Amino acid sequence: MLVEDIMNTNVVTLQPSATIAKALELLHKHKIRHIPIVNEENEVIGIVSDRDVRDASPSIFESASGDAHPELQNQLHTIMSSPVVTVHPLDFAEEIASIFYEEEFACVPVVSNDKLIGMVTEKDMLYSLIQLTGTNVQGSHIEVKVPDRPGILPEVTAIFGKRRTNIVSVLIYPYKQDPAFKILVFRIQTMNPLPVIDDLQEAGFTLIWPKLDMQGPRP
Repeated sequence: MLVEDIMNTNVVTLQPSATIAKALELLHKHKIRHIPIVNEENEVIGIVSDRDVRDASPSIFESASGDAHPELQNQLHTIMSSPVVTVHPLDFAEEIASIFYEEEFACVPVVSNDKLIGMVTEKDMLYSLIQLTGTNVQGSHIEVKVPDRPGILPEVTAIFGKRRTNIVSVLIYPYKQDPAFKILVFRIQTMNPLPVIDDLQEAGFTLIWPKLDMQGPRP
């Protein structure tokens, strides 16, 4: 899945000469948490978050006093974060997830030819995860422990193919107890996975989920 598939292209921007008051207005109006700061060529030169604006705004006690607040007329270049980490629309969404995790970002601007064309937020990343895992499609969840060797994935998926079972998604992660094994996680489009489970067991594979000692498999 590419960044261009999940990014929001309707991006609210401001220039560095705009005021904190204007940023505060747009944050509330559009119910957003970040505003990219761009120059006249639409190049990203900074970013302002709701926290930046909140920290630069008068407190609730000062607001209640009715006094004027000239700090709200300060320009955004005085509080914006710069330089800004950006991504390309042809980057893989699952790869830029590391940026969100390692940098603790809540969003990243998407840039092509040095111009801002979109934004990706934490919510966008979570939605892409839902799509990649197939949890948005009704079906059943199966986890199989397999040896970590070439050709094991088509060997297992062939078992599903014999039952003409549609595989919605496949994930692979390490088996913590023994690095010689992997866990294959399948989301299949059937509410009755019992025939496939029986076939997997007959082929000698170990089922991690559903548990064999349960009364029945969990969808």
